[in-house]
Amino acid sequence: MNYSEALLSIGAVFLRPDEPFTWASGIKSPIYCDNRLILSAPEQRYEIEHGLAEQVRAHFPDCEMLMGTATAGIAHAALVADIMGLPMGYVRSSSKSHGRNNQIEGKLTKGARVVVIEDLISTGGSCLEVVHALRDAGAEVLGVISIFTYGLACATDAFNAAGVKSHSLVCLDELVGDAVRYGYIREEQRGMVLAFRDSLNR
Repeated sequence: MNYSEALLSIGAVFLRPDEPFTWASGIKSPIYCDNRLILSAPEQRYEIEHGLAEQVRAHFPDCEMLMGTATAGIAHAALVADIMGLPMGYVRSSSKSHGRNNQIEGKLTKGARVVVIEDLISTGGSCLEVVHALRDAGAEVLGVISIFTYGLACATDAFNAAGVKSHSLVCLDELVGDAVRYGYIREEQRGMVLAFRDSLNR
């Protein structure tokens, strides 16, 4: 399955060089990948969620539980957990201010071998906050599986420093290459997007 073509075919990839998107980190980007649109596309959703399940099986065969990142990773974690017959939960960005004041939702036992499901990786900061919350709760975080990564060096460095393995279905180079190949963008637009990414990697 060509997962980048699946994302392109449902219009999940947006190019806006004149009015860049702002990431949570504050970085201004000419490209944005909206993986929430996968949920509304049954054919592509089936392929991508099964692809995520295969990534978990291949890289983390000892996984006992999936944890989604709030909010974008929650639905994907739930779907993949259903495919794999595993328990799942999710991690909030901070503890609730009411009820049981949970940050981690779902029954997590100490020592559980957990894989985090994320929709995309930019700087990696928000995903690593989830990893740290799970570790603080006593989980053994095996790694992270995501749908898409921008391939930023700062994310790779942060994951390596935290001792976290990360794998994605689609990387930026593959995505923009297929976008040119299938006529979604022009060659000069590919160069612009990769130049943006490379400028952040210097």
